[in-house]
Amino acid sequence: MDILFWSLIVASFIIAFVGLIYPIIPAVLFIYTGFILYGIFYDFGSMTLSFWIIQVMLTLLLFAADYASNLFGVKKYGGSKAAIWGSTIGLLVGPFIIPFAGIILGPFIGAVVAELAIHRKPFKESVQVGVGSLLGFLGGAVMKGVLQAIMITVFLVYVL
Repeated sequence: MDILFWSLIVASFIIAFVGLIYPIIPAVLFIYTGFILYGIFYDFGSMTLSFWIIQVMLTLLLFAADYASNLFGVKKYGGSKAAIWGSTIGLLVGPFIIPFAGIILGPFIGAVVAELAIHRKPFKESVQVGVGSLLGFLGGAVMKGVLQAIMITVFLVYVL
């Protein structure tokens, strides 16, 4: 049974990392699912109050990093709130419209279209905002991946 239990726990962590590529998947929820599964299958006792405080702090940091990276990427390249919204919509829709490449092209296209349509910026400026959006997304994905790995590492330190 240990193999089955740990397989389910590890699968939930893997799904969380897939959420870095497909943002429609709530990555943090799957990390917490792994924690809860461990508690149900084994014991919640090893996950002390300090464990939960650390995890909540890392979760808040993860959300802040996600928001700030997109905002920074778009704003640094002269983008507007419309570009941020366009980038976010492109990020969510892109992977479903353009499989594989949509995760990269979606935020870029969304930001460019938003700047062109809403603010009537020149094409070159709109493309720069799209590049900023893409860089912000990629930087955020790296930061979220690192934070998720830290969350899982803290979990393993507490339970093993």
